[in-house]
Amino acid sequence: MRAEGIDVIGFGAGEPDFDTPLNIKQAAIQAIEKGFTKYTPVPGIDELRATIAKKLEKDNHLVYRPSEVIVSCGAKHALFNVFMALFEEGDEVIVAAPYWETFLEQIQLTGATPVLVRTDEATEFQVTRELLEPVLTPRTKGLVLNTPSNPTGAVISREHLKEIAALAVEKNIYIISDETYEKLVYEDAEHVSIGSLNPEVKELTVTVGALSKSYSMTGWRIGYAAGPGDVIKAMINLQSQSTSNPTSIAQKAALEALTGPEDSLVEMRREFLKRRDYMVQELRAMEGVSCIKPKGAFYVFPRISAFHGRKYHDQVIANSKDLASYLLNEARVAVIPGEACGSDQHLRLSYALSMEHIEKGLKRIREALGKLS
Repeated sequence: MRAEGIDVIGFGAGEPDFDTPLNIKQAAIQAIEKGFTKYTPVPGIDELRATIAKKLEKDNHLVYRPSEVIVSCGAKHALFNVFMALFEEGDEVIVAAPYWETFLEQIQLTGATPVLVRTDEATEFQVTRELLEPVLTPRTKGLVLNTPSNPTGAVISREHLKEIAALAVEKNIYIISDETYEKLVYEDAEHVSIGSLNPEVKELTVTVGALSKSYSMTGWRIGYAAGPGDVIKAMINLQSQSTSNPTSIAQKAALEALTGPEDSLVEMRREFLKRRDYMVQELRAMEGVSCIKPKGAFYVFPRISAFHGRKYHDQVIANSKDLASYLLNEARVAVIPGEACGSDQHLRLSYALSMEHIEKGLKRIREALGKLS
């Protein structure tokens, strides 16, 4: 539509709309000028692995040796390595719905079976021990946690994480903790790395992170994982025969991101908070829409099931995909149908776009919803 000159407001973005901070870009330029453009060790340069280990100790209260850290081509790559190293046909891996679709696809690539537990607004989309226990079987080998969450923005509380950690230790279940959005939490929300809660759960946890969201470095493709030495070694062996090392230049940029000033991150978080509050307020004011206030990431996940069964002319809205198509065609607004995230009752809207576009887009949505009967 945009290629045809149509003005479409896109709420689908999974990346910050801010530019990569200047100091990070300059570090990459310096790396090029100094000729740092060759292969590096498969799991990343020693300095970056050591810096990530220091970051995990300082920010996440997780103590790892640099040899227990692997740098990959984004968090998605790190997750693929984890799943391939740990799971195989016959295994079951628990994933909370709503979910990031990649979790299911990557688990299935290993031959394992994803098992869903459904969260909702009653727990602010948090995973709890009570939800997990009924789906455990002798084949349960892993649990994927994503906090803060894409798509809901949920942040799992320390209390719930303690209960989940105890369950994982009791049942000897691996935890893959995707903490990509860890720096984007708001107000009194606390990000807690489950692996930091006790030594026993740490031995079962692989913590995955990235620079993509926190430092607006999505295209640089730098993610990482830290965990038990044997698991990380298996991931390194796999990466050696697939992608080999992450980009040398991007690794130098990552070093600067982790050791340089964080003024840009503070400003980005402040702007996201303002946008979140405005979006939640406007969505709640729309008849038939309800929306909890997310505590992290940069997504809102409004419930729109009241519009299922409504019509516009001859078009019937049967599900979230229909509503997303209707909004695109009628309002020129692009959103993610909740069906893609495991909840047909919702839509996902990102607030990683300017306030001007947010205001214009929400006005279009309100007007379009008002035409349904």
